[in-house]
Amino acid sequence: SATQNIDVITFIVEDTGVGIPFEDLPRVFERFYKADRARSGGGTGLGLAIARHMVEAHGGEIWAESKEGEGSQFIFTIPIAM
Repeated sequence: SATQNIDVITFIVEDTGVGIPFEDLPRVFERFYKADRARSGGGTGLGLAIARHMVEAHGGEIWAESKEGEGSQFIFTIPIAM
């Protein structure tokens, strides 16, 4: 979803998956970091690091919120150019 404020647009991408352990949240935007090493699926651990770089390059902020067993939200803001 997306909402517009006076000076930023806020985007929220969410799921209803297994969630991310609280202790892993500060690291999910690091390059090559994978919170669940037991997953059989692929992935390089670069997606969120790239997202962070792109958002910050546009003057925005990005963060994650999660509850184990309930899912996660990835929220980012982008300033509106005036």
